[in-house]
Amino acid sequence: MTSTIEPHEPIENHRSTGSVDEIRFLEGPQSRWAELRRAWRIFEDLIRGFRKLHFVGPCVTVFGSARFPASHPYYELSRQIGAELARAGFTVMTGGGPGVMEAANRGAREAKGRSVGCNIVLPMEQEPNPYLDLFVEFDYFFVRKLMLAKYSYAFVACPGGFGTLDELFEIATLVQTGKMRQFPIVLAGVEYWTPLLDFLRERMLGEGTIDAADIDRFFISDSPSEIARHVRDIGMRHAEWKPRWWLFERRGEAVVATNGAK
Repeated sequence: MTSTIEPHEPIENHRSTGSVDEIRFLEGPQSRWAELRRAWRIFEDLIRGFRKLHFVGPCVTVFGSARFPASHPYYELSRQIGAELARAGFTVMTGGGPGVMEAANRGAREAKGRSVGCNIVLPMEQEPNPYLDLFVEFDYFFVRKLMLAKYSYAFVACPGGFGTLDELFEIATLVQTGKMRQFPIVLAGVEYWTPLLDFLRERMLGEGTIDAADIDRFFISDSPSEIARHVRDIGMRHAEWKPRWWLFERRGEAVVATNGAK
């Protein structure tokens, strides 16, 4: 389901069965008919994302914990990062939930930028946050992760938990293996992420499971303006796509955003 959201507009959960279906999907082999029906639902999830995110403009995806309240310093850091990215000309994309995701979307909205969320029903983040211009709600976790990667030119990992680490290292693996090229990966929060980098250097690099270049790809900073400048200076260019009436696409769905890296 897709929708346009105004601040403080309540969002009703329309797809609560999605997480149950994914649980069944991951339980192992089922009847061929059940697998075929599920494959069709996965295809629908993909098409929903492709159609609604095709015009979002040059995006930067911000990852981070759903558990930080608005009073937390990391919430404020993420909010400032969202604002600086918007000022640099990027659409800010998040998982659409609360915490860091809400903060980044909020900062983009307050800076008059574009704010997008890819939401999914989870115990800690069951509704989209109120600072989204556009949200897409997915049934399948892995489809949502694909969309967060597909439409972004850079990735900012703010402090977070298992989900953030999962998303961060999936992107790092895609860059390491050449599936993504020259896509900046930013770690926002020096104190939070330094122990992780130390582990990568002392243990993983020491054991030869990664190369020094794999660590050098991470850019770490506490400065929202420095983070936005680093992303912008990569020099990514964005192809502009026009809605096609014969595909039932509306001009209002297109996002007007100018990449600051020209």
